[in-house]
Amino acid sequence: MAARSPGPRGWLARRTSTQLAAAMGVLAALALSGSLLITGAAVRMDQREKAALAALDDYGAMVSKLGSEASLSADQLTEADAAWLSAWLSAFQDGPAREARTLEETCRTGRGGAGVRFIRAPVGKPAGLAALETARSERAGRLGEDVHVVRLGPGDLCPSRAVEVVVVRRTFGALDIAVGRVVDRSGDAWGWAVAAVIGTGLLLLVIGLAAAAVARRRLTAAVAEVSRALDRAAVGDFSLRAPETALAPELTELTGQVNLTLDRLDELLSWLRDSADQLAHDFRTPLARASVRLEKLRSAATTPEARRLVDEARADLAQISRSMNEAMALRDGEAWVFESVRLDELAAQAADLYQPLAEERGVSIRVESEPAAVLGVRSLLQRAVTNLVDNAVKFSPEGGAVTLTAGLRDGGPVLSVADQGPGFSPDRRPAPDVAGEARESHGMGLAFVRAILKRHGASMTVDDAAPGAVVTARFSR
Repeated sequence: MAARSPGPRGWLARRTSTQLAAAMGVLAALALSGSLLITGAAVRMDQREKAALAALDDYGAMVSKLGSEASLSADQLTEADAAWLSAWLSAFQDGPAREARTLEETCRTGRGGAGVRFIRAPVGKPAGLAALETARSERAGRLGEDVHVVRLGPGDLCPSRAVEVVVVRRTFGALDIAVGRVVDRSGDAWGWAVAAVIGTGLLLLVIGLAAAAVARRRLTAAVAEVSRALDRAAVGDFSLRAPETALAPELTELTGQVNLTLDRLDELLSWLRDSADQLAHDFRTPLARASVRLEKLRSAATTPEARRLVDEARADLAQISRSMNEAMALRDGEAWVFESVRLDELAAQAADLYQPLAEERGVSIRVESEPAAVLGVRSLLQRAVTNLVDNAVKFSPEGGAVTLTAGLRDGGPVLSVADQGPGFSPDRRPAPDVAGEARESHGMGLAFVRAILKRHGASMTVDDAAPGAVVTARFSR
């Protein structure tokens, strides 16, 4: 099935504000340029029409002055007549002093209005500007019948300037006559107008890009402030709020919602902390009383079996107290200071801490590590690693080995603890999503470890090491 092309809204959604502003500036410049070209073409056509009207007037004046010469046929014209026509055209070409100055001014300044003529008779030499007959031309039917536009290069009319001439070409008796006028150029006013339009287009483009850059910087700064507030909240610090109007008014509604959410989260977490404090207080007193009563019961026990049951009950109470203390540690706000923590150092420290207990149980501890750092709370990560090592040593048989591995795997930091304990039978192997709960049933206490790793954006897996189990913590890059 062919992929659907994204619509205009999808394309706009993927553009940055800078790109959109640049595109708008370019479109504005193109629109101005197009308007300039259209206006220039219209002005040029108007100038050609004026030149064509002037050339038609010149043609009418010329034929009226020729008078009876129109009756001369080709067989009646003599070389003397042709010479006379040539001399007459030269005088007519020069015209009064004003028009002569116009031709000179045209060659000097490029302004139009100067008249040019050409006559060819059946006999004798042609008279006038020969380039009107030989230069490349194009018919201009919109300007009138027998009207042409001729482009004269440098040296044809002016020594160093090219000009455009509108020419009327007609036959008068036996004579071929071409009468033209030089087309006026756009003029200084038009040149200034062109420069103003181009300058305006460039100014609009620069202003658009500058505005986009300022808007992007302002939005980036505002988003950075919002992100900083969220990052602080992610580590339990709700003292910072996003600025609602100082940096980017466009984000006022968003920052307001973010701050409301942070206020609500702070309120909920405060309620949870208060509830946890109350729950801990409610549990500590009964646990303390139960411990005292078990101690008295053990003193009064008369059989080894009774004392053993009392000791097991006391161990269960100690485990409950430890779990409650660990849960309170996770709740405390003072534990949310993140820093760079070396996993290889935590593994080495945990191995040194449990080496005496391992030797007493006949278990060896090996550390296989390479430098690997993560961003986290050192005290919590240290508790998680020691919890894993503690359980691995306790569940390893005499002569067994506990292996701590820390380093980089697939580009990300990894720490694992493997033991040679009872492990899992195939029918009791934990699913990945409930690995912690399943392992908890074997006394490993992984719920606390899973909570710490989840707080650090890490995942935990429990695999069968055959024999034993291996717990692996994988941190994001």
